[in-house]
Formats: sequence, structure tokens, C-alpha cells
Amino acid sequence: MFPEKKSEFWKWTESSWKNPEADGRKARFISVGVDVGSVSSQAVIMADGKIQAYANIRTGSNSPESAARVLRQALETAEMPEERIDYCVGTGYGRVNVPFADRTITEIACHARGANFLYGPKTRTVLDVGGQDVKVIRCDANGKVVDFLLNDKCAAGTGRGMEVFADLLGIPITEVGYRSFEFRGAEPPAVSCTCVVYAKSEATGLLRKGWSREEVLAAYCKAMAGRIYSMLERVGIEAEFVVTGGMAKNRGVIDRLMKLVGLEKVTTDWDVQIAGAVGAALFGYDACQKGKERKSGFPP
Repeated sequence: MFPEKKSEFWKWTESSWKNPEADGRKARFISVGVDVGSVSSQAVIMADGKIQAYANIRTGSNSPESAARVLRQALETAEMPEERIDYCVGTGYGRVNVPFADRTITEIACHARGANFLYGPKTRTVLDVGGQDVKVIRCDANGKVVDFLLNDKCAAGTGRGMEVFADLLGIPITEVGYRSFEFRGAEPPAVSCTCVVYAKSEATGLLRKGWSREEVLAAYCKAMAGRIYSMLERVGIEAEFVVTGGMAKNRGVIDRLMKLVGLEKVTTDWDVQIAGAVGAALFGYDACQKGKERKSGFPP
């Protein structure tokens, strides 16, 4: 009944990218944004407000170490010496643990600004499903926060909750989204999503009753979509509505959510998991243009 566990199914692939069209050597200002979340950490390097390179890694037990490691990976990807960087902004759940940052800014402000950059200035409602919380943000044409709602009561309905389910069912986290549609018959009813512990217990019971893993996934994705939609209703959904964070890559949740929202899905070629770090780097670029200088050194 239960899949034999031979690997850690919750693990996702770390990544890095360099813009072949950006040349930091010719840039006047190099700004960096480091987003340390509870599950993942990102570092974005910008050359005069354009993305030069980024890195995306798993956050370890030591937040300062994760911040330093993701920055080093981004610098190596960009083939850039740390001395070239003019300003660094830290953000995310662990932003206070970015000791080399010149300034820290909330993830609410950074995700709004980053979404505006990644999706365009028409963005008005931003949904960010993080590792341990869900954020709904209303913003203006400049990416400035107008209103927001944060729910961090439980891991259910978050990235970490989905990792727990992937491990429980023995399905790689990267396959969870499309596998949640691979079942026969009608869409199953949603499981409990008020607590990840209860949801996990309920899922185990459904497996014992003969439900397929895909049916259980569908029920959990449906529950997550419903819980997120209830938050969106409280803040109000204004087009264009966009999604940031790792959960944006899970079509099992997002496709079901979009049906509830009733709006056409907006897409972007960028990796939307870097939105917070992008916003932080943009705030850093603002600081550079205002003549602010670095206050601290980078990690060894």
C-alpha cells in the first residue's frame, strides 16, 4: 500500500543562471538581493537594474551560512568578484541572518517589487506561497504595496506542506502537480487543510481505503487551492493576478486555483521563485542611484 522509500522525494533541484546578454563589467552599479526563506534561498545579481545572474538553493539549518552559500553560487555563475558589488539588500524569513547585507527589507515589499519586474507593471495582485506562509499582496503600477494579508498559522497550504505530502506518497516534488491530474473518475473531494498533521493523517487513511496516490494528491491540491482562494477573497483580486514562489511551479494547485479565481493565467519566462531576491536587488539599485555606499563586507 505504501511506497517503499528509497530517496527523499521532497527534494527539488537547486539551480543557477547567467544572462548571456548582460555584461557586469560595463555596468555603473551592481546590486544584489538575497532572499533567505524557510525552505529556499535565492541570490540575484543585477547590473544597472537588469538581471545578470541568480542562484536558487535549499535553505539549511544555518541561515547565515545559506545566505553566504547562495551568494557565492550567484557570484560564481556571474563570474564576478565580490568586490564589484555596490549594494546588497537582504529579505525573506531569514533576512536578519544576512550579516553582509547593507539593508534588510520585508519580503512583502520585495515580492511586490519583484513581481512587477518579472510579470510587468500591469500586475496588481500577487500571490506568494512560501515554505511556511502564504502572502496575498495588492500593489500599484510601480510595484508598491497597497494592501496585503499574511497567513502563517500552519504549514498546510504552503510549500513545506506539499513537501511532506510528496515524501509521504513517494512522488518526487517536481511530479506532484501533473500527477495530481492522473486519476480516473471525478475529481475527489478536498482533504482537511487546516493542519498539515491532520491532512497527513487523513491522507494515510484514504490510502488504506484504497485511494490511489494520484487521488490523494488531487484531494490535497484541491484543498490548498481552496484555502488560498479564501485568502484572496478577503484581500480582493484585481487583474492582473500573478503567482510567485516555488508553488507557482505546481500546476496541481495553481490550475485549480485559477478556476476558482476566474481569471486567465499570466505567465513569464523568468523563474518566479526569485521574485523576492529580484525586488531586493532593485531596492539595492535604488540605493546606488541615491549615492548610498556599502557598509559591510561579504562573507569569506
